[in-house]
Amino acid sequence: MSNQAAVWEGSIHPQIKTELPGPKTKALIEKDSHYLSPSYTRGYPLSIQRGYGAMVVDMDDNVFLDYCAGIAVCSTGHSHPEVVKAIQEQAAQFLHMSGTDFYYTGMADLAQKLAETTPGSPDKKVFFGNSGTEANEAALKLARYHTGRKNYISFYRSFHGRTYGSMSVSTSKAIQRKQFTPLMPGVFHAHYPYFYRDIFQSETPEACAQACLNYIEDYIFKMLTPPDEVAAFIVEPIQGEGGYVMPPASFLIGLQALARKHGILIIADEVQAGMGRTGQIWASQLYPGFEPDIMTSAKGLASGLPLGACIARSDIMDWAPGSHATTFGGNPVSCAAALKTFELLENGLLENVRVQGTYLKSHLQALAERCDVIGEVRGEGLMLGIEIVESRASKIKAPDLRNRIVDECFYHGLLILGCGENSIRFSPPLVICQEQTDSAVAILEAVLKKLA
Repeated sequence: MSNQAAVWEGSIHPQIKTELPGPKTKALIEKDSHYLSPSYTRGYPLSIQRGYGAMVVDMDDNVFLDYCAGIAVCSTGHSHPEVVKAIQEQAAQFLHMSGTDFYYTGMADLAQKLAETTPGSPDKKVFFGNSGTEANEAALKLARYHTGRKNYISFYRSFHGRTYGSMSVSTSKAIQRKQFTPLMPGVFHAHYPYFYRDIFQSETPEACAQACLNYIEDYIFKMLTPPDEVAAFIVEPIQGEGGYVMPPASFLIGLQALARKHGILIIADEVQAGMGRTGQIWASQLYPGFEPDIMTSAKGLASGLPLGACIARSDIMDWAPGSHATTFGGNPVSCAAALKTFELLENGLLENVRVQGTYLKSHLQALAERCDVIGEVRGEGLMLGIEIVESRASKIKAPDLRNRIVDECFYHGLLILGCGENSIRFSPPLVICQEQTDSAVAILEAVLKKLA
């Protein structure tokens, strides 16, 4: 998988041929602005005509190196030939026959694969939706249904989706809530360990983790909601929109012990971190002994097609027929793409993530030593983030500089995105090769020297 040229035809390096945006892209942006919702958060002026591997070609034939993968969605790269073939074969058989009412093989096969690969016993059941927020809505409803309890505990800076239940447990950005309140009641938020450093600068990660757990027991449980009214904790094993940050293993293991002590379920949101992105199929596997009661997946699950999944132990997914349903969730074409994605992960792609992730992280760390505005490099596999600061000595966050870096990289042919208050995420397709990382880091360094 290290040589994309063997799989796709075309350059594996950026090629900027026109001013950006080019004339065709400008025309598309004008039409788009006239007809599409202004709620979309467009950044730099990128159009897409086609994609292959980790490369994107715009309407004016400029070629970009994609290190965001459609927000971590195109896990096997843009238009992987084997995924495309699986989609075509399924589309030629039938496009839709609602799994809510009828049966088809792909849906059952994919549910089995999810049940067998997620942590813990394979005795699980799966509910399919179309997206990450739908998967999380299903998880929230299931937790209430199974426990008979009404409340939830989430974590600051989390992001779980934009529909009302998912938005209510999210605290990524105020703009996502503005003018949409009141939200779903019964939601309480605790601190995520990484950010507890902002309060206690000298604390170790493990001390921060314990402080966060203590906050739940000593404050939330005693002053806001008794634990016997809490249905579930919902937590990201790695916070995505919060800044690509990882908690120490002691936090998730401690949270699990706290949950079991009080009969509370744990929902692990792996919408962004799952499906091989960290070098494990599931990010929860990075924390030995951590076995969520319910897990959610989407984004990279079907390599670019809409699909979400809520996976729970069979004894938990005990709701009655009609309790929750969907027309399109788990549609046969998306299931075919997801099954092929699993096959590719198991046949070399997961190992590529580990190798290329280690290579990318080491080069970002070396770049940080040369560039004082990179405060930290963090993450696992191909879910990596760098924090942008005014200087490492000051540790003052520099969100405006981060935004300028992201934009300027685009004009040099590299597609990256921000996350958190002042971080940049690197979530490329899992098929990237060493030469592409060399290009990406070289572009980033040139931009940093220009701007910082």
